[in-house]
Amino acid sequence: MSTESRPYIGGQAVIEGVMMRSPGSLSIVCRRSSGELVVRERPMMHVAEGWRRLPFLRGLSTVVESLQLGSRALRWSAELFEQDLREQEDEANGPPPSRPPGLKEGGGLMSALALSVVALASLEVDPLPSDAGEKKGSSLLGMLPILFAVVLFVALPQAGAEGINKLLGLGLEVTSPAYQGITGLAKLAIIVGYLLLIRRMPEVRRVFQYHGAEHKTITTYEANEDLVVENARPKTTFHARCGTTFLVMVALVSVAVFSVAGAFFPHVPGGRVAVSVGFFLMKLPFLPIVAAVTYEIQRIFARYCTTGPLRALLWPGFLVQKITTAEPDDAQLEVALASLRATLWREAAREAPVPVDRTFSGYGALIADPGYARA
Repeated sequence: MSTESRPYIGGQAVIEGVMMRSPGSLSIVCRRSSGELVVRERPMMHVAEGWRRLPFLRGLSTVVESLQLGSRALRWSAELFEQDLREQEDEANGPPPSRPPGLKEGGGLMSALALSVVALASLEVDPLPSDAGEKKGSSLLGMLPILFAVVLFVALPQAGAEGINKLLGLGLEVTSPAYQGITGLAKLAIIVGYLLLIRRMPEVRRVFQYHGAEHKTITTYEANEDLVVENARPKTTFHARCGTTFLVMVALVSVAVFSVAGAFFPHVPGGRVAVSVGFFLMKLPFLPIVAAVTYEIQRIFARYCTTGPLRALLWPGFLVQKITTAEPDDAQLEVALASLRATLWREAAREAPVPVDRTFSGYGALIADPGYARA
């Protein structure tokens, strides 16, 4: 495959695995407790056409569909992990479950909500995704990261800004640019603080290691180097198209958008609480605009600001990626490389029969496969 025809690759870390996707294919590779690699790969119908390719509209489509795909991948990886635990615990005289440190069966509500934000922070916002043909009934669950993010990164920052405004006696109007600036700072503080908090959870930290492996693998691919551990190991764990950078940029873009839009919002009668609640409700329809504008800005930065002095524009996102990525070990790099190989094979063979999930004894066995070896 020539450099010119090479497709963009995006991805996301999941539980003990990595999802990779291209415009026409998707794969997930997870490592079982036995050391085996399980591969699920699918072709993807092209729907990124027409209005979906228009600037700003494509951003909204990409973010929503990426979250849906990522949530499905995350659920599948969780099912595999729970299956490993059940099988090991069913062995009457077997060794105790060799689960990764800190990963507990069930995970609890905290883990579920934390992983929903991990899905948002670790996805890549390019390329334009497509419908993977999964059951539409699961789309509601795929909205969990969005709903949780609205509460955590929209409602809570506004409440924080209101508290600061009252505590310091600033007397700022809810719609004023200064108030929006405080809201943006509160949003950044909440993003950073929450990510630092969940990073302390062992299960989340392992996902962040796979997030680092995903970035190293994609960087190796973009450098047109062979997809082997030796090439991926020295690469950076940072990437310009990372969902973490997207979150940081959303906080900054929202200040500008709501500073302008707020001046045109109708006055809400009543006390301060009514005004604040009304402003929050009026902001909700503008969230897709914020996401669309941020997507376009990030595309420009990722294309033109990765080298030279303009790279400084990426530093805020890279600083927060220090939280959401961690240095992976070679076994985790193998999983990410295997997922990319499977995606590239399916991208080149979209019409080939879709196999059932395949299991390989290890990375060596996977790359010995005639199809994956060529990737």
